[in-house]
Amino acid sequence: MVYSLAAATLTVAAPLGCDSDTAEGTEPARAAADVLVTGTDDEMLVLEVTEANRIVVRLPRVELGQGITTAVAMMIAEELDARLADVDIPLADARTKGNQSTGGSNSVSSLYDPARQLAATARARLVTAAARRWHVPAWSLRTSETTVIAPDGRTATYGSLTRSAAGIRRTSVSAKPKPAAKHKVIGRPTGRIDARDIVTGKARYAGDLDVAGAGPTVVARPPTLGGKLVSVDDRAARAMDGVRAVVKVPGGVAVVADTFHHAFQARDALKVKWAPGPLAALSDAAIRSRLRAAVPRPGPAPHGSKQVEGEFEFAFVSHAPMEVLTAVADVRADRAELWFSSQTPMDARDSIASAVGLRASQVKVHVMRGGGSFGRRLNHDAAIEAALISKAAKQPVKLMWSRSDDMRHGRMRPASHHRIRASHADGRVVAFTHATASVNESYGKQGAANQAVYVRPARAASARPVAAPLPSDSGLYNFGRLSGDSGGVDLAMPLGAWRSVDSGTVRTAEEIMVDEIAGALSVDPVAFRRTTLRSKAVRAVLDKVAAAGSWGAPLPAGHGQGVAVHEEYGSCVACLVEIDGSDPKKPRVTKVVMAADVGTVVNPRGLEAQLMGAATDGISTVLTAGLHIDRGAVREGSYKDFQWARQRNAPLHFEAHIMPSKGDPGGAGELGVPAASGAVANAYARATGLKPRRFPLNF
Repeated sequence: MVYSLAAATLTVAAPLGCDSDTAEGTEPARAAADVLVTGTDDEMLVLEVTEANRIVVRLPRVELGQGITTAVAMMIAEELDARLADVDIPLADARTKGNQSTGGSNSVSSLYDPARQLAATARARLVTAAARRWHVPAWSLRTSETTVIAPDGRTATYGSLTRSAAGIRRTSVSAKPKPAAKHKVIGRPTGRIDARDIVTGKARYAGDLDVAGAGPTVVARPPTLGGKLVSVDDRAARAMDGVRAVVKVPGGVAVVADTFHHAFQARDALKVKWAPGPLAALSDAAIRSRLRAAVPRPGPAPHGSKQVEGEFEFAFVSHAPMEVLTAVADVRADRAELWFSSQTPMDARDSIASAVGLRASQVKVHVMRGGGSFGRRLNHDAAIEAALISKAAKQPVKLMWSRSDDMRHGRMRPASHHRIRASHADGRVVAFTHATASVNESYGKQGAANQAVYVRPARAASARPVAAPLPSDSGLYNFGRLSGDSGGVDLAMPLGAWRSVDSGTVRTAEEIMVDEIAGALSVDPVAFRRTTLRSKAVRAVLDKVAAAGSWGAPLPAGHGQGVAVHEEYGSCVACLVEIDGSDPKKPRVTKVVMAADVGTVVNPRGLEAQLMGAATDGISTVLTAGLHIDRGAVREGSYKDFQWARQRNAPLHFEAHIMPSKGDPGGAGELGVPAASGAVANAYARATGLKPRRFPLNF
């Protein structure tokens, strides 16, 4: 359902789930608009057509580089018959009600119907307004390029009709979205609407903001995770030029200055004594040992079956988004205003209010675009810290976490251990058990509260259960009786959801095991998957990469191919990788072919970019990128030692195939990581003859 709004210009809203008392959540594009809204809809979309012929939709999601603003602009332009260049998609501030969470690969799927219905209703009102102006039947009019066109050639821009359209309650033409067969924008490969702004520096991130009086701020942090401040001598720092304030905060000692140069210099001049954190006696080997011991033991194998078994270890991994965490905060006695990039702005507002002793209604959060996230901005550590510093310093601040800050004290993907046993008899798998243990966060109430925001339940698409046996008819593969359990190790570490969350490790381990089962049965890995997969769609993407990637083609000595598949978010994907393993210590992925079925695709070019990013993540986390824990401290502190894939590590050949589909849009942002990771690991095994068990391989 879509509701009209009483406004100075045509403003149409998908139901906002708030009444006139909370209309602040509607985010009207024009401050003068008198917006009155009723109804219920979690997306809280509002569309305005301005007199300048601009179409404005404030997005209740955050743009993190994934291209969601472009996808939504395409949906709006499609149904309005508008030029894409006439559509603006600013980000909505934190609201009081509705759904503003960006994660779980659900943005396109959740916005697809509401956004199109929103635009279709706006178009119907604009056409009706033109028909009344010209005294012609509404059905005789057509729309194109943000304009209504009459049979006699008269035209009216949407902007010229917006005032009269705003008062229309009943339209003379259908307000239903177009059928897919009539789409001209949706499904067409499209460049990002913000690409020029990004490459020219016009796009604004939190670090670009110039908020009046906001002093650049950095924090001196303990050398170990969870270390505590014992004492600080800040006399030298306070005496330095450009220093405005030095304040203590829970995470360390903050310095507010005129520039970041001054702030970093003063931070380094602090004489700080730290008490070691609770993990000061713990390093990688001990953590791995604890995890191994925490994995539940499987029950007895089926009588008469043979076993294929494997144990797998995955290291901690940093999110390491290109843009470091930055937050601007202005906290006063009776109100607070913040600017930062957030995937959960409503929860962030509530957490900030609690931290500084204000009501949520007294805190305003402006959502900024983010330069990457991969799950990192689901948490709002930096924003809470900025608010606390602003309150203590009694002035606005612009806090920046350095790269080292975030790698050594920020959220990370938890380390985990996996034990898998496949039982086979008479040439088929009759039972499959996957038991896991992961590091659990015990980092205080704030961490627990944030963790609850994004932890998702176990996926039935996996071949394994997470905490309880799966029914025999579930799972990606027809592997008979499926079972398993999970354990955990509580450590005071700041953990966070990392792209693909548990699937990135769970499914990687399972796809390695699928190859090893095929080997035990003397069957080709692709052929084995084809006969064992339950889903025709998954089989189709597997067939596509096998054909496009020339599975089984002769390769030079030391080279190998690997495949893997994954199904999640109402979508599925397959990946084929070729790797040069001539030097097993320096493997190089030379070719990646991916195929995905994600239902209706709004922007094929955006999907290809997501798959390419997923391939890079798979290459990185399987081969080179992880975090070491060394006596309670994270060893890595920059891209120099956190070895994410560079251009020289990228495949020489990459191609993505998008399967045609008439289904509803599924998720794609996280989809490709498990398949890419599994394919890289399997290619490495076939190239080297080794069985990879610890990831990344260089650990």
